[in-house]
Amino acid sequence: MTHTAKEVVAFVKDNDVKFIRLTFCDLFGVQKNIAIMAEELEGAFKNGVSFDAHAIKGFKDVTDSDLLLYPDPVTLSLLPWRPGPGRVARFYCDIKNPDGSVFLLGGRSLLKKVLARADKMGYACKVGAECEFYLFKLSAEGEPAMIPFDKGGYLDMAPLDKGENMRREICLTLAEMSINPETSHHEQGPGQNEIVFKFGDALEAADNLQTFKTVVKAIAERNGLFASFMPKPILDAAGSGLHINLSLSQNGRNIFKSAASGEHSEIADSFIAGILSKIQEITLFLNPIANSYERLGRFEAPKFVSWSHHNRSQLIRIPAASGEKVRMELRSPDPSVNPYIALALIISAGLDGIEKKTQLPPPVNADLFTADASLTKALKKLPATLQEAIQFAQNSKFVKEVTGENLLHRYLNIKKIEAEEFAAAKDKAEFYKSKYFHVY
Repeated sequence: MTHTAKEVVAFVKDNDVKFIRLTFCDLFGVQKNIAIMAEELEGAFKNGVSFDAHAIKGFKDVTDSDLLLYPDPVTLSLLPWRPGPGRVARFYCDIKNPDGSVFLLGGRSLLKKVLARADKMGYACKVGAECEFYLFKLSAEGEPAMIPFDKGGYLDMAPLDKGENMRREICLTLAEMSINPETSHHEQGPGQNEIVFKFGDALEAADNLQTFKTVVKAIAERNGLFASFMPKPILDAAGSGLHINLSLSQNGRNIFKSAASGEHSEIADSFIAGILSKIQEITLFLNPIANSYERLGRFEAPKFVSWSHHNRSQLIRIPAASGEKVRMELRSPDPSVNPYIALALIISAGLDGIEKKTQLPPPVNADLFTADASLTKALKKLPATLQEAIQFAQNSKFVKEVTGENLLHRYLNIKKIEAEEFAAAKDKAEFYKSKYFHVY
């Protein structure tokens, strides 16, 4: 065991922790876990904990189904909603094959690989997430119902906003888990909320996003509600986005720092240009379900491949900020992503842009939701359907190089079936509800 692992084992013994949750996600970002007793933790650090990978969507065939979870000791967190006696702790896990080699299809190891590439190039990535979600009431039988918790709108207050106490409870719980929320508010849709948490290292940000979803769902359930991270649960209301705020530092200096005044470094320009150049190819992983495409191009969700300062109709904008908070914001992703794979592709695209010194096109300083076709016809568009996104990813040499052929092959095969099922569905709204509502 490492020095950190020994310290964690001691902490668990000293703090009445009786149960350990070993957490990971499947190929599509859906969270999974195995619970072990606290006295088994030391063995888990040394030898891993086996599970049936064939039963996890997209992972393994039944003929070769064993994989091992190795808890990452630095991700230890006590679950505040599971108090003592007999407290519960959670770890995020790396996944390995029985021979000790890394299993990449879970995504966490893939992101680590990309971040190692960035480090070798002399860059460190900082990521912050703005994640939106809906709160729905439960039916008389205690099942999630598509009835919004309130009828509030953007930045509304009580009594229109009924979610403020929920957001407060969520933020306090996150803070107990060392995740620092920055802002929280009611969003545009009825029952829609947003919580923004402080930026951090990219791997930490991906882990924190998964924790955030767990906390929101747990607190909602404790309050007799259901939280949904489905991109577009109400078709005639605002969709839920996952805006990715990203900065890049070199030798401890944020290279986006001058961007707020319109003066970009060439490196920052090339990083943004790299993402713009690959965005169509990686959209399948940023907007991974059929319902994702109901959101794009509506209610301030982007449709065109463009960038600008401060402009929320753009795919990428440079928000008004100062100091270390200066960054770029990618506005197309939604909360149904596997965050590890999504960030791996976004950051890789930016790094490719730096290596190739890709030129950033001029900003589009217009409202693209109302702009005349004479302006927008010259702009590339994001994929408009899941099927179109599949085609871009399937034909992408870049995606195959980043994810590896095996991951891409498995991901595409499952998504192609999903797209076919959606095309055959007579009632699209019912398809969304039965396929996604309870999952996300």
